[in-house]
Amino acid sequence: MNPSKFLVVSLALQTLIITSSSTKTGNSNLFREYIGAMFKNVRFTDVPINPDVDFHFILAFAIDYTTGSLPLPTNGAFNIFWDERNLSPSDVSLIKAKHPNVRVGLSIGGDSVNGLNANFTPSSVTSWVRNAVSSLTKIIKEYDLDGIDIDYEHFSTNDTKIFADCIGGLIKKLKGNGIIKFASIAPFDNDEVQRNYLALWRRYGHFIDYVNFQFYAYAKSTTVAQFLSYFEKQRRSYKGGKVLTSFNSDNSRGLIPDNGFFKACSVLKSKGELHGIFVWCADDSKEAGFPYEKQSQELLTN
Repeated sequence: MNPSKFLVVSLALQTLIITSSSTKTGNSNLFREYIGAMFKNVRFTDVPINPDVDFHFILAFAIDYTTGSLPLPTNGAFNIFWDERNLSPSDVSLIKAKHPNVRVGLSIGGDSVNGLNANFTPSSVTSWVRNAVSSLTKIIKEYDLDGIDIDYEHFSTNDTKIFADCIGGLIKKLKGNGIIKFASIAPFDNDEVQRNYLALWRRYGHFIDYVNFQFYAYAKSTTVAQFLSYFEKQRRSYKGGKVLTSFNSDNSRGLIPDNGFFKACSVLKSKGELHGIFVWCADDSKEAGFPYEKQSQELLTN
């Protein structure tokens, strides 16, 4: 080939590659829903599942506290606190067999346990990680789960490095051992919460697949414009992360669907920034028949 022609072709190919890369969308068809925390007899089979989405159920919660009327912290030895009667290992097996696009994970921590704050209370990083890896591996294998979500909202120590090293160490071990395929975190806009989760993100963000940011923790008066500004703020805070949008299906907080949630998601989708949607929670959605779950999945796939 003529050298000058070769140079022209080469430059054209480079331009095509750059253009393709710069216009590549960051949108995703990921839909996630927490389930089982409210004990309202909701089952996996109650929830509508669009075959064209990546669907994650997240069992809420496993907590490192004792069971019983006066729960006490167990330093990483996790017990199940979701509705086991309706969400059993066999139920997990059946829903995954029926819907190949479904994965199931569990969330650890949560806001409360028997009416008390579910505090993150490690005795030491080493002992907490050891106990957490052991107890969660047992639960994950029993239920044939695919991943974990981190939803601690209260902390017994001000040392954010302890939280980062405990949670980061746990995720790293579970992934390294082939126990989980994905990990997510579920922070919200609270100073103490953000200090801990951002410390975790800075040290171990490369092990975290999704940021389930609780946008429904903002005021119910949130507008579309405010929601988009909140999203941009958190996208910058969790730089490089897949920050998902979210709503609370009891319509008590945040930008609710009837006030413009889906409009905000459409704006993000037009910018290639809709990395997925998650819902808190299936328990509260059951009575209304899951209309917003259906609408969310339609938006993600269209």
